[in-house]
Amino acid sequence: MTAATTNDLPGMDCGLCGVPTCADFAARLVGRPELLKRCIHLAPDVAAPAPTAPASSPTAPRPARPQRRQWEDSLGREFDFVLHHFPEEPGPREIILPHNPLLTRELAIAKGDVLIGRPLGMSCGCPITHCGEVMDVDQRTGVITWCVTGPLRPRSEGFKDLGYYVAEAYEGLVRESRCDLAIGMRYFFQPEMCMLQWRHSGLVNYLSRNSGELQVRLEGLWIG
Repeated sequence: MTAATTNDLPGMDCGLCGVPTCADFAARLVGRPELLKRCIHLAPDVAAPAPTAPASSPTAPRPARPQRRQWEDSLGREFDFVLHHFPEEPGPREIILPHNPLLTRELAIAKGDVLIGRPLGMSCGCPITHCGEVMDVDQRTGVITWCVTGPLRPRSEGFKDLGYYVAEAYEGLVRESRCDLAIGMRYFFQPEMCMLQWRHSGLVNYLSRNSGELQVRLEGLWIG
């Protein structure tokens, strides 16, 4: 089997294969091509037996995946910028509130804990369970700041389960955008490491320029 490249993989960086990015996964496939079956997005193609081509005719080429435009999500919807995570942190920074804020104290949540939970309802409505590492916690209000890291750590280290939660805000860096950003305006944005590669919407209520990058905070989140 020929080793896969990043062009063969879906480019979603979902982490479900156990590797953080498609680029890292492609590098591992060089020596272990059998790992390709871990990619759930390619599973139907991998599992289905290839039809036998007549000896007199070449095998039909596999159709190329359509290329998305720079400012377009996986469903073909336009967005204004990509939200990158801070380089010193393990993933995107999200500020959340459990649907039962008392869980923050009942579970004795502390900095460094590994959590799982799903954003429910008007705040976000994401169908994917989020996993991450706690960066800060307010025991009085129940508000938690964590970095979303993907499922590999909970699988290997264990976790505390928040159940449903409200996504209150995102914080991160904007390196380029297709329009000028201003405080008080709502924008569509693409979280860099979103497993679904769907656009989100948020109201910018903090902006700071540092070394050519914008540090932003977005609240009033929703998907679509």
